[in-house]
Amino acid sequence: MNRRELLISGAGAAVLAGCASAPVAASRAPAQIAPWGVDLAGMDASVRPGEDFAKYSGGAWMRTAQIPDDRTRWGAFDQLREKSVADVRAILDEVSAAGGAPGSIEQKIADYYLTYLDQPTIDARGLAPIQPTLDAIETAKDQAALAALAALPGNGVPSPIVWGISVDKKDPDRYTLTVTHAGLGLPNRTYYHGATVKPDQLDLYRAHVGKLLALAGDPMAHPKAQAIVDFESEIAALHWLPEQRRERDKTYNPKDRQALKALAPDYAWDEAFQAGGLGGIQMVVVRELDAIGPLAALYANTPLDTLRAHAKYHALRSNAALLPKAIDDEVFDFYGRKLNGQPQQRERAKRAVDAVDGALGEAVGTLYVARHFPPEAKAQMLDLVENLRIAFGRRIRASAWMSEETKLVALEKLAAFRPKIGYPDEWRDYSALEIVRGDAFGNAQRAAIFDYERDLARLDKPTDRNEWLMTPQTVNAYYYSVFNEIVFPAAILQPPFFDPNADPAVNYGAIGGVIGHEMGHGFDDQGSKSDAKGVLRTWWNGEDVKRFAALGDRLAAQYSEFEALPGLKLNGRLGLGENIGDNGGLQVAYEAYTISRDGQEAPVLDGYSGDQRFFLGWGQVWRTLYRDEALRNQVKVGPHSPGYFRANGPVRNMDSWYAAFAVEPTDALYLPPTERVTIW
Repeated sequence: MNRRELLISGAGAAVLAGCASAPVAASRAPAQIAPWGVDLAGMDASVRPGEDFAKYSGGAWMRTAQIPDDRTRWGAFDQLREKSVADVRAILDEVSAAGGAPGSIEQKIADYYLTYLDQPTIDARGLAPIQPTLDAIETAKDQAALAALAALPGNGVPSPIVWGISVDKKDPDRYTLTVTHAGLGLPNRTYYHGATVKPDQLDLYRAHVGKLLALAGDPMAHPKAQAIVDFESEIAALHWLPEQRRERDKTYNPKDRQALKALAPDYAWDEAFQAGGLGGIQMVVVRELDAIGPLAALYANTPLDTLRAHAKYHALRSNAALLPKAIDDEVFDFYGRKLNGQPQQRERAKRAVDAVDGALGEAVGTLYVARHFPPEAKAQMLDLVENLRIAFGRRIRASAWMSEETKLVALEKLAAFRPKIGYPDEWRDYSALEIVRGDAFGNAQRAAIFDYERDLARLDKPTDRNEWLMTPQTVNAYYYSVFNEIVFPAAILQPPFFDPNADPAVNYGAIGGVIGHEMGHGFDDQGSKSDAKGVLRTWWNGEDVKRFAALGDRLAAQYSEFEALPGLKLNGRLGLGENIGDNGGLQVAYEAYTISRDGQEAPVLDGYSGDQRFFLGWGQVWRTLYRDEALRNQVKVGPHSPGYFRANGPVRNMDSWYAAFAVEPTDALYLPPTERVTIW
């Protein structure tokens, strides 16, 4: 789920403007990426910037870097993620060596980690940990019993209809239950139907399903695999396309319990809600309104044996890492090697870090922050955010397409943005979560139930606006529309994104561009549907909506011309929100960089002007290598454009980039001024 969204602190902004205007001082500690924040050796000066800015800013690195065998892509995000995993692993090893008192957070972390690492014990236990779930599937007497089983947290049993508890988009002070479609083993409907389905893809998936069922001892594994894939193909035909599911207003359809039953009378709502602890629930929000009824009918009319086989396969697949190695290896062989082109499974210790992060993430985060995130980094980031906020305000006021009426409410929303930097002010309490040494499957199941029950208990309580949706050790950032907040975990605030000792131009182009991107999500084609308080409603002048949509259409058309692989172009409509974020975010970051100089000329460093260094900072963070299969999957599923196009796409719409690099009409990236899209 896409989650991202800051009062203007004039004093903080002034501090940044003052320090950023000075040249790199001799007394400043050296940047981690010498000499001033950009990897000059990774550039390819033989390429004209206007011809291919991604290759100019990172072409030499792209030619020489290698994707690790346990990765599907390799770039700045992936390198920092590997560093974060290594940093956390060192913490986990130390905590595990020291041990902890029974019930302490140290004991829970150590026992979860060491138990996940203990493959021999997992192998010795075989299918015993999951057998109660498999038995419950086999003895389910009808579809209603299976629907109730799917509603239980932590067992991995699927249904074409699922739900989750989240903040209400039209009332951000309360939580609500949201119903949506599910039930597929492949990423979305485009993997079952459409022109981009690879010829052997369903055959490979069918073979994998059969192998997994056979490993679990099912004598009818391969005929059942055929039935499962056929069933999922029918489910997929009823699913919405990824670009449809982005529409925030169209996926908000409140229904009371009676109306929900009328919408989908064939689904066992009473049994499922009762099993999920929701027997008294009266109101839900339905996302894909016209899909839920047909999916319920399909579920009701599918042979029970097929539903049982489907449930069994998914229970095994979703718990594979906690079951014997042969099952884990088979799931990786399909999802890692065949679907994403990943040659090698990640070592167990790296996956153990991810597993602990999923179950006890904020507990680990407290240790990570103490070791890897100095307080001064948070202060500098807050200053940087405030400068970006001032710049965004200027861009809104100067907008040629937005009416004065809408500018006022847009500025109100900008002023209401809340920044969260580094780590939460309040940490999660894990005292009620039981972790048992030697019970890997049980630990994961108890952690899932712990999370679910926490959500369940919040249905009648005010929303927690201090909550974080990512741990501090996560290399990412997000905007969260219902709270109108932008969030930057500690782990992303490192080079090449942010280095307090780097040239300010580079920081503005790198982390500044990311900050601007996240702010921009509050005003993209979906974020613009929520107001300053996070309420989903129409708050723009109607004519402004039309002009904004026209700009978005032009940007979507630009990106739809980018070809990721021969014959595979980007889906500009699916990626529109993220591309608006990049387009406006980099414009705002450049404005903030200009403000920070306070009228002074930036120094020339190693022959590069301040503006050139700004854009190089942006280009550097997006240099990325992909395996073909992973690239294909990102284009089909992900809302983010591949890194190559994130480097090239925004800059060709910025007049300042043309001036900085003397881009000419004959250059491949050149767009005539009338074709450049400026939204913010």
